[in-house]
Amino acid sequence: MSHQVAIAQRMQQIKPSPTLAVNAKAKALKAAGADILNFSVGEPDFDTPAHVRQAAKEAIDQGFTRYTAVPGIPELREAICQRLRSDHGWRYEPDQIQVCCGGKHGLYNMAQALFGPGDEVIVPTPYWVSYPPIVELAGATPVYLQLREESGFDIEAQALAQCVSPRTRGIIVNSPSNPTGAIFSESGLRLVAEYARKQGWVVISDDIYDTIVYQEGVLPHILRVAPDLQDQTIVLNGVSKSFAMTGWRIGYCAGPKPVIAAMNKIQSQSTSNPCSISQKAALAAVSGPQDFPVMMKESFAKRLEVILAHLRDLPGVSCVRPQGAFYVFPNVSAYFGKRLGDKTIAGSVDLADYLLDEALIASVPGAAFGADDFIRFSFATSLEIINQGMGRLKTALAKLA
Repeated sequence: MSHQVAIAQRMQQIKPSPTLAVNAKAKALKAAGADILNFSVGEPDFDTPAHVRQAAKEAIDQGFTRYTAVPGIPELREAICQRLRSDHGWRYEPDQIQVCCGGKHGLYNMAQALFGPGDEVIVPTPYWVSYPPIVELAGATPVYLQLREESGFDIEAQALAQCVSPRTRGIIVNSPSNPTGAIFSESGLRLVAEYARKQGWVVISDDIYDTIVYQEGVLPHILRVAPDLQDQTIVLNGVSKSFAMTGWRIGYCAGPKPVIAAMNKIQSQSTSNPCSISQKAALAAVSGPQDFPVMMKESFAKRLEVILAHLRDLPGVSCVRPQGAFYVFPNVSAYFGKRLGDKTIAGSVDLADYLLDEALIASVPGAAFGADDFIRFSFATSLEIINQGMGRLKTALAKLA
């Protein structure tokens, strides 16, 4: 007699990544012959730079295909230290750096090392889809800090105060943000710093989009407004967005030695080390010329103007201007309750499904980011696709009554 294998209790509250699910559905429709325009995926549409690809080829040819040190090869960790120093003035030693299998893996290692049952972690909302599950998989509880469209999705004192409790262990700060493209202001970050100082919070600063910034001047950062908090801050970054290397799976974390050491223990028992070949490619990216991220940002800036112009032409739609990243996050709630035939739009999930079926455009519902009034479009695609897709969007929305 066979028995059904029981799934662990913690899995009941974890859902698969909705962004990857939408992307998979869109790809399946496209493979079946549908003319899908994909605005759902969060990755640059550029090829990885030639010198980075060449470094990977050389690594293969030289037989660099064995296990490496768990936290990453020493020369890559040293290069990351140099990059953090030259770009930001932050001083780290190689044993304060962990190279991981993408930024998401770094966040997972971090949460496992820092949080446990009874702990609360503040997650500004709208949030990147994986923050809450990563916190929950550590046994901790995400507490949602509501950011308002009216304030440009910045951190506000009253909303933050409502999230604080004796169980608060930390906060995740993602700036520029996925999905809103917002950048937290110096004043917002100072509010975080005050609590972190008083209550001993850890601040997780997800900087994965820090090379894709459209505002002038220095990017506000927790370590700029509060350099005294370096021992309570973990900086997360990687090469995925800045060098169009999403599939290479290389992220990195910089933080206090005891935290990085604990994260290395977890990594040693999960992946052992990041991919050796990808590490050599990342070394070429981090230590080589930095003109590629600038070129990408300039291209994204042009696309942003085009997609914003289209969105502002839509009746009932509002959209906060993104200050970074490559997403727009328009408020589409004016279309909730409308219908076409027997299809009623009850929320962002229904609207995203409707747009995929009716207009053949893939987007991500705001519900996936904890903000049901909105929908996310990535403009990491060509101007031709943006113009065509936004035209389809306008036609599809106009059909709803």
